[in-house]
Amino acid sequence: MAREDYHNARVAGRKAYRADVQAGRYPYLPALDDMISYSETQGEYPLGRVDIPLNLIVGTKTAGRQKAFASNFMPLLGENTEFGMKWATLYDSQLNEGIRDPIKAYEFMNKFYVEEGNKRVSVMRAVDAAYIPAIVTRILPKRTEEKDNLIYYEFVDFYNVAHTNEIWFSQLGSFPALIQAIGKKPGEPWSDEFRRDFFSLYNTFSEYFLAKGGEKLPVTIADAFLKYLEIYDYEDILKKSPAEVKEDVNRLWDEFSVTGDEGSALVKDTGDATTTSKGLLSLTRLFSGRTQKVKIAFLNEKTSETSSWTYSHELGRLYLEETYPNNVETFHIDNLEEGESAEKAIESAIQLGSDIIFTTSPCLIKSSVRAAVAHPNVIILNCSLNQFYHSLRTYYGRMYEAKFLMGAIAAAMSQTDHIGYLADYPIYGTIANINAFAMGAKMINPRAMIHLEWSRINHWSGRHLSEMEEVQVISGQDMIRPDAPSREFGIYKKGKDGIENIASPMWHWGKFYEQIVQNVLDGTWKKTKTAMNYWLGLSSDVIDIVYSNNLPVGTRRLLKFLEASIIKGTLEPFYGVLYSQDGIVQKSEDESMTPEQIVTMDWLADNVLGVIPTFSDLTDEARELVLLQGPLNTEE
Repeated sequence: MAREDYHNARVAGRKAYRADVQAGRYPYLPALDDMISYSETQGEYPLGRVDIPLNLIVGTKTAGRQKAFASNFMPLLGENTEFGMKWATLYDSQLNEGIRDPIKAYEFMNKFYVEEGNKRVSVMRAVDAAYIPAIVTRILPKRTEEKDNLIYYEFVDFYNVAHTNEIWFSQLGSFPALIQAIGKKPGEPWSDEFRRDFFSLYNTFSEYFLAKGGEKLPVTIADAFLKYLEIYDYEDILKKSPAEVKEDVNRLWDEFSVTGDEGSALVKDTGDATTTSKGLLSLTRLFSGRTQKVKIAFLNEKTSETSSWTYSHELGRLYLEETYPNNVETFHIDNLEEGESAEKAIESAIQLGSDIIFTTSPCLIKSSVRAAVAHPNVIILNCSLNQFYHSLRTYYGRMYEAKFLMGAIAAAMSQTDHIGYLADYPIYGTIANINAFAMGAKMINPRAMIHLEWSRINHWSGRHLSEMEEVQVISGQDMIRPDAPSREFGIYKKGKDGIENIASPMWHWGKFYEQIVQNVLDGTWKKTKTAMNYWLGLSSDVIDIVYSNNLPVGTRRLLKFLEASIIKGTLEPFYGVLYSQDGIVQKSEDESMTPEQIVTMDWLADNVLGVIPTFSDLTDEARELVLLQGPLNTEE
């Protein structure tokens, strides 16, 4: 019987061999010693006895017996050879007694290479076993800046607490994100009960994900599982039955294939993705055949009286109503919290017949996605950056373009080499704003130094910008709140006679909201297979600059020229050689930063005096937003 099984295994091996040869691939088991140079590693570390998933065993440690097996570990040698008879005997032993003796293997980059026990691996593969016991030694590669290497070192930290090789991500930052999503701190040990609950859920999800065809998607099982945890809370999922998890997998299927790597996921203006060849029609024409007003809901985390951010969106809502009073009906719901509060508000807006819903805070993203999945016929957009979902679109601004110009203005108006910058939340985009400001200032004054102060930390230990005599010009908050009038906004100059306002960037969300309504009504709004993130800059009119009469005419002409150059694309704030505070070159000459690199900046330019705050320094409100919008390391 075992000889017949060996024959079948050999047939499978020869089939794999022929397929590899025809495809131009190496048809035998790869040998780890032939693949790596030990000068590129930094040591070996024993992991002890490990149950290795057989699908992660990909080769041998040395070249000794590698050509006795095809690349799928099935045998190639004849049935009457000594090798064939030993394989058959081992097969009988596995069927009658089971293989108990562990093999010896090496792990490198979460793949395993057998030193002793190749035939045992082959037999276990032939009987469709899932795991094999092994004594494992890990070979650590030297650290590099390559993506695979960075992901692997995230995995090593994860392995130290989870003790599993079965979870692997394709995107950097996903292992820490998983730790955060399940309510653990980096390096916090997992109890046996926690591991049991986690892997029970993960295996259930994996079963249904693969059964539906997950192996055909451009993501790993873990990628999809993390997306699941981004939409639904871990503790809530743990309470679900397997049937409910299966239902969630079916409902969220389109979301699982969405990643941040897709080139079409980010569009710089609404017209990039939705404008027809005839152009956008006016709302007056579009509404001519419609008997009912378009109902639009705006859902805000705070109120326009207590938040300048909400105030800017409220101005956008009022712009729609004032521009098209007979065609658009809007309403807003304020003071919402992520979770039940936001979910009830979105459901209420849907029940009131809303055609479009804008949730104006990144903190409302989870509730927005859940509602979009449950109500695919309602158009829901969330104002956030670096979030990728199929069911709803997100929108944000390239404020760094305006900040680059603000830096140039500040350097031109300052009589010293010292300029102040007040920042708020260390989230995606904020670091780019600071660095763009620093680049703009350096363009006008190569000696310009930017003194950085953060407003959202518990206790500011340094000097405040208002106390620095050497700092005359400051970049303050971008917009003031109605309940807290102040002249310390935009670019302003301290003087004996008080504050002198010079210029200010501003959000004009009404322009964006108008275009979205146009796209919906003229039929150019369509479902896409990829995530759609609108990243709006000066060219879209969503971001604008107000210049004060205090700005000299010549300086204003220069700034108008620079602004026009950015709009045309002939001037890019992050082009050419860029140095960070540690002296490392972040971008070489004749290169521009990619959108992803700009959005996720986690370093400060070399002419910035200050640091990015640690997570423990932040206020509770700031921590909540940073957890959603990164890129700050949240480790205490």
